[in-house]
Amino acid sequence: MLIIDHERCTLCKLCIRSCPFGAFFVEENLLQVNESCTLCGTCTNVCRFNALHIERKLASSEELAKYKGVMVWIELDDAADLPKPKKVSLELLGKGHQLANDLGEELIAVVLTDSEAVDLQTPGHYGADRVILCRHDLLKTYSTDGFTSVLCAVISSNKPAVVLYGATPHGRDLAPRVAARLKLGLTADCTGLEIDEKRQLVQTRPAFGGNIMASIITPYNRPQTSTVRPNVFPIPALDDKHQAVVENFTVTLTKAAIRTRVVEKNYIEEGCEESIENARVLVAAGRGCQKASNLELLRTLACQLGGGLAGSRAIVEQGWIPHTQQVGQSGTTVGPELYIAAGISGAIQHQVGMSSSKTIIAVNKDPEAAIFKLADLGVVGDAQEILPKLSKLIEQDVQK
Repeated sequence: MLIIDHERCTLCKLCIRSCPFGAFFVEENLLQVNESCTLCGTCTNVCRFNALHIERKLASSEELAKYKGVMVWIELDDAADLPKPKKVSLELLGKGHQLANDLGEELIAVVLTDSEAVDLQTPGHYGADRVILCRHDLLKTYSTDGFTSVLCAVISSNKPAVVLYGATPHGRDLAPRVAARLKLGLTADCTGLEIDEKRQLVQTRPAFGGNIMASIITPYNRPQTSTVRPNVFPIPALDDKHQAVVENFTVTLTKAAIRTRVVEKNYIEEGCEESIENARVLVAAGRGCQKASNLELLRTLACQLGGGLAGSRAIVEQGWIPHTQQVGQSGTTVGPELYIAAGISGAIQHQVGMSSSKTIIAVNKDPEAAIFKLADLGVVGDAQEILPKLSKLIEQDVQK
């Protein structure tokens, strides 16, 4: 809570002008604060008279000890006949298994579905010790209200120490809703998760436009919650001998509790350029490609390699490619087997989006370009001269 020392307060009103939520007001010649206060700390930083103090409730070690295990929300890919976990969910199971081992606790997978035919074995094969199945007719398609209510009930009942979500469109919608309802902290778009010596989850993510990496902890309450972009962590090795215990969770939902409904689904047929998230090979263009027409060369090379065309933020802003093909902090995080960067300098914001690539080849005129520090193979030169030669060699090899 925010404590106001009225004896020290001079009513300078600097806190009123600085508060981003308009929480301060003056009544009967005394500074007051309303329920809009989020304890962000802006006011305490600007107060020159030390009249404002935030008192945070510290959870006792006994309270924290009640929360055990790492929980992963398994987002299902329902395009197939048998709904299976999405790739990012498998990645989180691998990281969750590591975190659970560090804590000496179990890994829990949570599946929300309406389907009788759902793949419940895969989470176990990728490390889950327990699968909590939440089945209800109203969970057929994702809805913010329905999934939030059910997941909140699961978390409140099981008391995990850590909850992980994939930073997909649904995950980015669901995680903050659950965090707000249960009054939890949430760190979004994490690129690193580790357990420290105090058993705190250290959540690392880019900050200030990607110029620094911030390490965040949540010491005051549990569970600690994070979202992680696809392709940040590797998929663990499949162990078909490892079986998870499946538990059915009783779900109580009514139509009145869900304010939205899906009336129609329209699927767009995707070519190699529309979906870069799961591409095996990516050829990425940067500002160094000079003009949009030069991308045809990269597009040809990408198709020869069975991959897709991607690019940096610079060429997206130029309108050369759509935002769906942007790699980087403000675009998509990718992890292909092969990533060819042509004319990309390698700003940290771009590196965040592609550093998980298995093999990185960089082509750039500038020998001091930052991308070379990350590349497995670097070529100093003009991509417009080098890539046609590579394309020709591939074509000759195919003909043989």
